[in-house]
Amino acid sequence: MKNLLLFLILAINHLTLQAQVRSLFEPYKKTELHLPAVPLIMNDPYFSIWSPYLNLYDGVTKHWSGAPKSIEGLLRVDGVTYRFMGKENARVLKPVAPMADVKGWMAKVCYEKPENSWIEREFNDAKWATQQAAFGTPKEYLNINTPWTKENSDIYIRRHFVLTKEELKHDLWMIFSHDDKCEIYVNGISVIETGETWIQNEEIRLSDEVKKGLRVGDNIIAYHVHNTKGGANADIGMFVDVKAKKTRNIENATQMSCEVMATNTYYTFRCGGVDLKLVFTAPMFLDDLNLLSTPINYISYQVCANDTRKHNVQIYLGTTPELTVIKSTQPTMSTIQTVKGIDYLKAGSVEQNVLGKSGDLVCIDWGYLLLPNVNGNVTIANQSIIEKQFIKKGTLVKGNKESFKSNDESDMPALGYLHNFGLIERDSSYMMIGYDEVEDVQFLGKRYKAYWAKDGKQLTDAFEDFHNNYNAYMQRAQLWDKKIYDDALKAGNKKYAEVLSASYRQTLAAHKLFVDKDGDVMYFSKENSSGGFINTVDVTYPAAPLFLTYNTELEKGALEGIFKYCADSTRWGFSFPAHDLGFYPIADKQKYATCFPGVNGEFGKNMPIEEAGNMVILTAMTCLREGNADLARKYWKQLTQWTNYLVENGQDPANQLCTDDFAGHLAHNVNLSIKAIMGIAGYAQLAKMQGDCLTYNTYMNKAREMAAILERTSNDGDHYRLAYDRKGTWSLKYNMVWDKLWNLNLFSKEMKEKEFQYYLTKKEQYGIPLDNRERYTKSDWEMWVACLADNQKDFSQVADLVWEFADKTKNRVPFSDWYWVNSGNYQVFCGRSVLGGHWMKVLMDKCLSTNSFLSTKPCDSLSQ
Repeated sequence: MKNLLLFLILAINHLTLQAQVRSLFEPYKKTELHLPAVPLIMNDPYFSIWSPYLNLYDGVTKHWSGAPKSIEGLLRVDGVTYRFMGKENARVLKPVAPMADVKGWMAKVCYEKPENSWIEREFNDAKWATQQAAFGTPKEYLNINTPWTKENSDIYIRRHFVLTKEELKHDLWMIFSHDDKCEIYVNGISVIETGETWIQNEEIRLSDEVKKGLRVGDNIIAYHVHNTKGGANADIGMFVDVKAKKTRNIENATQMSCEVMATNTYYTFRCGGVDLKLVFTAPMFLDDLNLLSTPINYISYQVCANDTRKHNVQIYLGTTPELTVIKSTQPTMSTIQTVKGIDYLKAGSVEQNVLGKSGDLVCIDWGYLLLPNVNGNVTIANQSIIEKQFIKKGTLVKGNKESFKSNDESDMPALGYLHNFGLIERDSSYMMIGYDEVEDVQFLGKRYKAYWAKDGKQLTDAFEDFHNNYNAYMQRAQLWDKKIYDDALKAGNKKYAEVLSASYRQTLAAHKLFVDKDGDVMYFSKENSSGGFINTVDVTYPAAPLFLTYNTELEKGALEGIFKYCADSTRWGFSFPAHDLGFYPIADKQKYATCFPGVNGEFGKNMPIEEAGNMVILTAMTCLREGNADLARKYWKQLTQWTNYLVENGQDPANQLCTDDFAGHLAHNVNLSIKAIMGIAGYAQLAKMQGDCLTYNTYMNKAREMAAILERTSNDGDHYRLAYDRKGTWSLKYNMVWDKLWNLNLFSKEMKEKEFQYYLTKKEQYGIPLDNRERYTKSDWEMWVACLADNQKDFSQVADLVWEFADKTKNRVPFSDWYWVNSGNYQVFCGRSVLGGHWMKVLMDKCLSTNSFLSTKPCDSLSQ
């Protein structure tokens, strides 16, 4: 009887475990939102891979910047092979005229507009300068050998290249980098004219018309780039496609569903008689800094017969060393290394210039990709050979122990993983993929590894931990999915819950977490697709609601770096905060602009009121959430200096930039004045938390006085102005949200109601414009002004528009926060951390429901 009882207990436990494992393949909720790009593998700004397609097999997976980072997936069912992920490379490009990453090529260059015939092959360019590419802004862009930085200027480039008769038989491709506008001609025939964009390594196949104009021997590329403002860049190359014709027989699977939760992405495919469920999991939990920072993701897979029969099934997932370099022309080394009985595929660049590259649309080219043979077998071999054997036998070719790839991308090996299910009706397993950056960030001259490695831990140790705790971490991931979804559903509706679920990993993966020499947690963002700066204050500001909701330790980590930098007078000596700490991943010195007031009060590319207001507001909010002023007390000198700057300059701001710098300088900015007022009020509350009623009353009274002046002088009838001196203008007053959240009522209820109702009159298909100057908006600010609504219905009128944009936009890029409200087209920005601002309503509801910001202490009565 005792043995029978034990058997029953074990059987029940086994069935329970199996039920739990099966449940890991089902999302917490079914979603209707079709994201323009789907998050797959996430951890930080470098380890960030997306599928910008409706179906996972429609194209090559990519880095958030658009750079190809191919991961392929094949399922073999009863001898028939189905592709469920990625796409076979349509081409293999061999350089005819390589770009500057391989060699700094020489060209004839002119900086003044030449005669029209400059595009022709026969044009006499003898008087032009001979200079070395690439051209542009050093440090902001890679491989710059000739500086060209002047704003509103042009560069005209003539580059010769030679073609053979054999090369002319193949397709020819051009790869080029430009900032901003560019036009390209080959032998006088137009190839492309881009308009104002800035893109790295853009690819275009030469049309038949252009190809007809080519000849054996000498040809000419005529390349014109115009720099409007900011950084400049010009680089171009010509390539021949040497890929052999496709001979393998692979069918596409049928994608049946795609659901995106906070930490998990779920796909379902039909592959003949078997359904495949695929789950991409980033165990990034805001209450566990170790897991949040560990650069390992799970890819879980389950197969289940859809016809009640057993099937012979094998699954293959493969990638290449392309994940470890900026361009596929960089030499790489791939090996198989064994650690504690586990074989790891390990790939990285040969150069290994750790922390040697910085900037915006730049991938990593140091560190090592690791893929263990846990639950499967691994190999390094030619991709064609791997796929041929998998298709024919369902096995993995033995391959090599190591593989060197030169600067010819046709040498690129495949890194393959295979799990053989055998003859089954249902089964599941998982694989892991990770990236060791060796060193992750530099802060004030010292290099650091990420938080997970602070005690000397190796990534192979982390892989063991992830393997041993797979079920536990997967279940925790589902709990986080539930928390994020349910909190959003309570604060808004289903669409709001889906937007927040889609925003979570993108926000986190634009950050790096580490501990500095003082033992303080640092959480630095990368300003993706808008400059590449590290720890930008006005990026920290919109992203803050997510961290203020769930873990203020991370918010403090985003603030401390700026505090420490500005406290050092040898690095910073101004009465307002720095904009940033440099270009990611080097956080040593502000890079946004030289810091001095310009002519007529114009502050160049600095944001004195913006950044001062941001730092004081966020410090106040962090301390209020924690219930103590410890952070403020630590940096009281800086906070006092910055608040006094707001008092002196915030009532009627000079001609300064605000965080919406793409809209240009603006004097007398009402919304910027609101930020200054809220910063002063935040400082007053920090004083009160420290028992300093005199300081509290002085600054809170000043905030009330300034708010009354603003409300009176910016009133424009049924709304409030964009700028004090501009009648008939309007703007989203998103900075006013703190007045409601803190329950201070510095601005009247009538003002908030009037503004919100006016916004509804400006509503278009995909959103509400940022102001009257253009028809673009920012999704983070829309969510903030939505919080000014008095009820859920009105909140959703605005918040739902963000869902509509994300669902309908035609631009296949990671969730953009800057887009056109009439067309739904995105405007440059993508993959940015500011989506953390979407949590403002969740944060507000959590705070106001506890009455934690009601002014009830004795200091309040003295302020009237």
